[in-house]
Amino acid sequence: MDTSIAISQCAFHLFLSILMAYVLFREARESRNPFKWSKTDRALFLIALFYFVGGLLPILSPDYFLHSSPQHQIADLWRRSFHSILSVGGYWILLLAFSLWLQRDPPKRKNPLEWGAVDRTLLLIWVFLFVGGIDLLERLLLSSAQEPPWINQAFVMALRPIHLAEGAFVLLLLFAGLWLRRRAPENRIFVHVVIQYAAVSIAFNAYSFGALTDANAFLGGMALGAFALLLFQPSVALPAMSTFMVLTVGATIASGMGLIPYAPQYSASPIVDGKIDSAYLVSSLTWTTIVFLLIMSLMTFVLVRWRDREGRLSEMTVLLKKMFGRYLSTEVMNAIIENPTSLELGGERRRVTIMMTDLRGFTALSERLEPEQVVQMLNAYFEVMVDIVLEFNGTINEFIGDALLVVFGAPQEIKDRAERAVACAITMQNAMGKVNEQNRAKGLPDIEMGIGLNEAEVILGNIGSSKRSKYAVVGSGVNMASRIESYTVGGQVLISESVRAEAGHILRLDAQREIWPKGSEIPIRIYEVGGIGGTYKVALETGDTPPIPLVQAIPLHCTLLEGKKVEKSRIPCTLVRLSNRGAILQMSEPLEPLMNVKLNLSSAPKRLSTRDFYGKVIDLQEKNGFYHRIRFTAVPPELDAYFQALLQYATEMIKEKGSGVKA
Repeated sequence: MDTSIAISQCAFHLFLSILMAYVLFREARESRNPFKWSKTDRALFLIALFYFVGGLLPILSPDYFLHSSPQHQIADLWRRSFHSILSVGGYWILLLAFSLWLQRDPPKRKNPLEWGAVDRTLLLIWVFLFVGGIDLLERLLLSSAQEPPWINQAFVMALRPIHLAEGAFVLLLLFAGLWLRRRAPENRIFVHVVIQYAAVSIAFNAYSFGALTDANAFLGGMALGAFALLLFQPSVALPAMSTFMVLTVGATIASGMGLIPYAPQYSASPIVDGKIDSAYLVSSLTWTTIVFLLIMSLMTFVLVRWRDREGRLSEMTVLLKKMFGRYLSTEVMNAIIENPTSLELGGERRRVTIMMTDLRGFTALSERLEPEQVVQMLNAYFEVMVDIVLEFNGTINEFIGDALLVVFGAPQEIKDRAERAVACAITMQNAMGKVNEQNRAKGLPDIEMGIGLNEAEVILGNIGSSKRSKYAVVGSGVNMASRIESYTVGGQVLISESVRAEAGHILRLDAQREIWPKGSEIPIRIYEVGGIGGTYKVALETGDTPPIPLVQAIPLHCTLLEGKKVEKSRIPCTLVRLSNRGAILQMSEPLEPLMNVKLNLSSAPKRLSTRDFYGKVIDLQEKNGFYHRIRFTAVPPELDAYFQALLQYATEMIKEKGSGVKA
């Protein structure tokens, strides 16, 4: 053996032992005393001691480098035996150490397809070590018999320094992978370096034995391609396969042109007169059979695990749909099933269209009904609204009492999210007639809904704690949608400037005004939508009738509302015109549009004058006399019946006057 190679091997074994011991002591979990370590750590420490003795022994016996003299035959035999164990069993011992190290901190999942990229790459290194051990075992079998005449010993000796450097590089990759597996488990640079090294190593092996005449050469390439495609994405596997093919085909062409020797591992052909050399036959069959069985075993293991995973995933899909299908939108459910990692806590920024709906005056209405009736009314209302939202691919983010928070554009991207949101809102308003028909059939009162829309960038994702979380959307844009909705009256759809800009010219805008929502430093402009063209072509169906002049004006008391707070002072006013959903009031002073008011009759029987009803100022109809258009938001049944009687009487008077004029 060359002295420089022997010295390099000693240094390699010493370095390996010191590195293993250093890491073991550094990561000692309970004590620095090896006797108190776990069985796995103690086994690793023994392997480190073995390598340390193997590297230290030649240094204590210098004649090891100078060839043994006859008088040292026993010592020489012992040293050679120890050297053979290190040389031939080195890969196997390293493979054992690698397996023990992985056992110290095993992957969280048993299926390699579900491991991180670094762990999958370490599995590939494990295969390298196993195949390297088979290769060394084959050499041992050949060297124990008579030297085969077809082996080019000069080429084999020239490769020894390369093999030593290659072993050091594999060891470096091994420790780098063990260091990265918990710090950067998806490190793609490490994956590419390892798999490209494998391609180059197998291509060189194919060149050494002759790619055209040795089946084992291409078997190694096929194994690499199968493992790479099975464990990694095509963007990782295909470059490595390309490297192998380019190097192998390039070396074969160069050999054919006489630029480099073909199959330099052989000095002669192992096949003479149709007979195969027995040593060549045994070594080839041994290597081919063992490697083939290894590949088949690993691929079978991975495929069985994959089938089990698919079966569990199918069962989990059915279970999730049964358990949570009533509470999650179809889009969120599909996103969770297709990407289970979305269940982890986290979020992303995305621009979406937010819809907020609310039933006008429902708080006061629910106080007059039994709890069972309230729940019955809400369930019937949500049954219709949810179907419409899902029809337009909206994601129902949350039920907030009688309110509904819907997002368009998450978790799936929607290009026309603003148009869909507006069309959905109009369709929902038009469906309120169906909801109220069901209510009347059950003896329940009519309800009205207001809808506000806003387009904004929000944070969305699985938000909460590790024990309880939900898919949610948060941000100032959600708050603004709620603020816009608070300015609506029943049957109205209000949108922000951002929704108008996103949806474009296909909207029919019936009105616009500036508002100063709570928490905003500047006023914003909102728009009342009456319809949408383009693909959807839907218009708002209003059931409002024009206000009719009353035969006699009705005196009222008006109290201004600031949010949930009621002002103490009352403003006298008069009800002069009445419609099925609102009225024209003459005030003693002008009121701001969109202001909420509480009203009651000032001169009426006690059972009516003590009942409050609520409304919202729509606009100022006439400046002279301060006539305001009011939209009712909550009217008790007693007052509703009273107003319907007034309206019917005023209508009949108008008809009689019309008949008198014609006569």
